Amino acid sequence: MMSKIPAVCVTGGRGQLGQSIKSLVDENTCFKFSFPTREELDLSDAKSIEAYFKEHAVDIIINCAAYTAVDKAESEQKLADQVNHLAVKQLANTALAQQAKLIHISTDYVFSGKHFKPYEETDAVDPQSIYGLSKLKGEQALSQIMPVNAMIIRTSWVFSEFGHNFVKTMLRLSEQREELNVIYDQVGTPTYAGDLAQAILRIIKNNTFSQTNLKTDIYHYTNEGVCSWYDFACSVFEISHKKCLVKPIETKEYPTPAKRPNYSLLNKSKIKQTYGINIPYWKDSLKQCLNKIQDSKA
Repeated sequence: MMSKIPAVCVTGGRGQLGQSIKSLVDENTCFKFSFPTREELDLSDAKSIEAYFKEHAVDIIINCAAYTAVDKAESEQKLADQVNHLAVKQLANTALAQQAKLIHISTDYVFSGKHFKPYEETDAVDPQSIYGLSKLKGEQALSQIMPVNAMIIRTSWVFSEFGHNFVKTMLRLSEQREELNVIYDQVGTPTYAGDLAQAILRIIKNNTFSQTNLKTDIYHYTNEGVCSWYDFACSVFEISHKKCLVKPIETKEYPTPAKRPNYSLLNKSKIKQTYGINIPYWKDSLKQCLNKIQDSKA
């Protein structure tokens, strides 16, 4: 049974999405949020997960924690699998035992990236990297354990004023270099963590989500629009008035241990229709994010 004020546990509280959710949660909320630190709840350690939930009863778990070092995952397969797959399996069993709902954040990397139109939730999965495979296994374990009361949200190219991300890397490099080479043949949509956080908060307040035995389902969420990493970098410098020349290069000119999807556009119709969510255009949200970064330096 849900308590009077539902208890919501957000894992990965120090990551981009976790911090974005935290920044939107005010005192007058109809939920009681907790953001356990890695010391309190470590997803790389099965015993830590068990111990934490023995002490804390929850009504909703929002799993924002993940092993996201895409290239490193190729050589740290065991750790990537523990955090992105086995921990998710354990969280699903925990949610089941506590009769809690679980929202799990996943990725565009579950797809091959060989498509030519935005991926729908039902399209065939075919991860091309260890990271993508570990995230897919997490999705599958969750769906198997919780046929009801769970939700998977796939997203892509997450950026924010928090943590490490492409926008902050570009700003840092623009201070150090006069020109940068950025890939133009990988196309997708940036996702502002603040927008995704708002969408999640809207979902947990929605009557559709609150129903008992809600069918477990997959949804896609990114910002609106489309760009390459090259366009993304150009926009960062244009909006922040940085004088840095960006040169477009092909993926093959910048080899990495993990293969990236060339095309990772996600179709967002389902989440918009089911939960009545309005999604901002990526460039508008980028402006918002850059303003926040600027303000934090002032």
